[in-house]
Amino acid sequence: MTASDALVTFRGVQKTYDGTSLVVRDLNLDIQRGEFLSLLGPSGSGKTTTLMMLAGFESPTAGEISLDGTPITRTPPHKRNFGMVFQNYALFPHMTVAENIAYPLRVRKLAAAEREAKVRRALEMVQMDTMGMRYPAQLSGGQQQRVALARALVFDPQLVLMDEPLGALDKQLREHMQLELKALHRRLGVTFVYVTHDQAEALTMSDRVAVFNDGRIQQIDRVDRLYETPVNRFVANFVGDNAVLDARVHATEGEECEVVLHDGARLRGINVNRAAVGDPVQCSVRPERIQLADGASANTLPGTVMDVIYFGDHLRLRCRMASQAEVMVKLALNHPGVPTPGHTVHLHAPEQHTRVYL
Repeated sequence: MTASDALVTFRGVQKTYDGTSLVVRDLNLDIQRGEFLSLLGPSGSGKTTTLMMLAGFESPTAGEISLDGTPITRTPPHKRNFGMVFQNYALFPHMTVAENIAYPLRVRKLAAAEREAKVRRALEMVQMDTMGMRYPAQLSGGQQQRVALARALVFDPQLVLMDEPLGALDKQLREHMQLELKALHRRLGVTFVYVTHDQAEALTMSDRVAVFNDGRIQQIDRVDRLYETPVNRFVANFVGDNAVLDARVHATEGEECEVVLHDGARLRGINVNRAAVGDPVQCSVRPERIQLADGASANTLPGTVMDVIYFGDHLRLRCRMASQAEVMVKLALNHPGVPTPGHTVHLHAPEQHTRVYL
């Protein structure tokens, strides 16, 4: 995809509140038309500030934000024509559901008949067509969230911005709403930009995810690539679970390297950041990629099972390695001969799934 396909572009965008520390630094980002893009990162990483600059509630200290090639950095929020959904829903308590949804249309001075038709369609879209006359206080959290979503979509915006919109819901409802949002996005084809600190939520819903840390995008990628091929140590540790072992590079060979762990054991893996001989590194393997081996072999380390944890859909072995590091291994429920606590196991980390980070 080229920048010309992008609906929104950030170029050299920076934001500081105090004139010294940058909350967002030199942000260059293309948001593609019709995609579901999540901005993912820990608190203070710059993701919400980025969304607020896109919405127009914050102004960049430097740089330019463009919509369809036209700069909007100085366009006020109400003229950007973006739908916005907040975590606290921000519904008017004295208005019915239908009146809440109609509010953006009133502001835009649409005729009553057109307003009613659009509200009816928006209610159907979020499967609440029988609840137009209720008030927000008579609705559950999930229903209020749907009303907020309908209000954001009712005026056919080209972009819908969401700031942790499912954060206040319980786990089961949150997971249900994630799937509903994804299906709604697919049906409507509107561009969604979604802020979350929940990695599972980002992976479940998005076409692409931008991982933020310290005011910068560390990696922006399709969800499968983000999980399987993180570009640095931060992304590897923030997105998904990891078995992490400290080591030092012993030898390099093309894309791969051999490392020595503190106990003298050796591993081979992908040299992601081009570490040189002697560099201290972290070896990272996803728990579901680790295999139980019959005995010592290449890329296999001995460990002692400390705990077997039942997770409902899989088992996890908590193992203590000779280097004292703890490693989690995911096993299928029907895995033959699950070892018990106290047993020694041989953990095989396939070379192609062992990633070495500076």
